[in-house]
Amino acid sequence: MKNYTQVYVKNSLDAANVYCDAFGAEITRAFMDEEGKSYIHCELSVQGEGFLALAEAKNPCDVQFVHKMKWETMTFNVFEMGSEEAVHHAFEVLSRDGAVLEPVHQLPWSTCCATVIDKFGVCWWISI
Repeated sequence: MKNYTQVYVKNSLDAANVYCDAFGAEITRAFMDEEGKSYIHCELSVQGEGFLALAEAKNPCDVQFVHKMKWETMTFNVFEMGSEEAVHHAFEVLSRDGAVLEPVHQLPWSTCCATVIDKFGVCWWISI
């Protein structure tokens, strides 16, 4: 059995590109809507392993409200990223037009981590 997360976002084409950049992922399976303007299902993989699925949200999401309130209903934990440079790169990409909850810092259980809500309203905890 396998399990990985799926996010529903507005601007799913942009989101897929942002997440590929942030995490060194690639699109390994994708299905577009009839107009070819968004994903009805898209799968991202890192080094051949399923990492994240995403699709266009059918309901509106007020991302500005999410950022203003720094509201998080779920946080996606991406850990064992391999290097501080990988964490810093992901943080830089994900924080563009997003909301930083915790800048890159150290914790007793992680020497390099951060928490950010990206421009799509998805909350990420990233760690070495």
